[in-house]
Amino acid sequence: MKADGEFDEINEAKASMDHIYDQPDPRAYFSELRKLHYNIPGAAKPIFEKLISRLRRRRDEQVRVLDLGCSYGVNAALLKHDLTMPDLYDHWGQQRFEHASPDEVVEYDKRFFGNLAEDEDLEVIGLDQAESALEFAEDVGLLDESLAVNLETEPLPDSAKQDLAAVDLIVSTGCVGYVTEKTFERLLPAVLSGSPPWLANFVLRMFPFDAIEAALAERGYVTEKLEGRTFRQRRFASGDERQQVLDQLRDQGLDPARKEADGYLHAEFYLSRPKAEAARMPIDQLLVV
Repeated sequence: MKADGEFDEINEAKASMDHIYDQPDPRAYFSELRKLHYNIPGAAKPIFEKLISRLRRRRDEQVRVLDLGCSYGVNAALLKHDLTMPDLYDHWGQQRFEHASPDEVVEYDKRFFGNLAEDEDLEVIGLDQAESALEFAEDVGLLDESLAVNLETEPLPDSAKQDLAAVDLIVSTGCVGYVTEKTFERLLPAVLSGSPPWLANFVLRMFPFDAIEAALAERGYVTEKLEGRTFRQRRFASGDERQQVLDQLRDQGLDPARKEADGYLHAEFYLSRPKAEAARMPIDQLLVV
């Protein structure tokens, strides 16, 4: 297991996106990430859709998703609407937004997303410490609810516990490493007060998942990794970032050949489910199209 300090060291290898992560609208965020071919939410979408479909068969037509590290509601936009990452890059990069105020972007996006066909049986709650990003996502209708909290350093507010009890699926597409088992340990009592949700995490290869897996196992979960497949997150922001990440991977005994050595950060997929549900259908069967 990795101590907090070791995760901090691994994070130091990555380029910081803090300056664009919590602005009043997503334009700067998408402008920068487009240059880096950031696509992990797009890669995750078909897997999340498969899990949502499976949950609908087992539980109820209505599915409630909790998105950890949701930023501007990107996963919600992709899952609720028939949109892709290129669609979102084109949308927030369009010329009409070049000189628009944040309020004008919000008003336009309320109409834009409001006029799109939407999965009415899907609710998405967003959890992040980026208050401005959450406010945008909820204002324009991408998130049904939002929770601005850093569970690494503070407890889950009592006011959030009832809504989280109805969560069917917890997802993340890159926050593990910034969040550790502390976040999951503070979250689990609330979500386990209802039917135990599934947890679907895309995790950069340089971040071990064992401490989170152990915390989940204590509460009756089995975690499976999708073997033999990785998912591109984004291009490296610089040669220095690339070299530092490659060094980190090699220090951990991981081979970057045909993955990070080719210029992209790569993530792996972990699915955690209650033991009985995992036994009935292993991950490779569950995700068969």
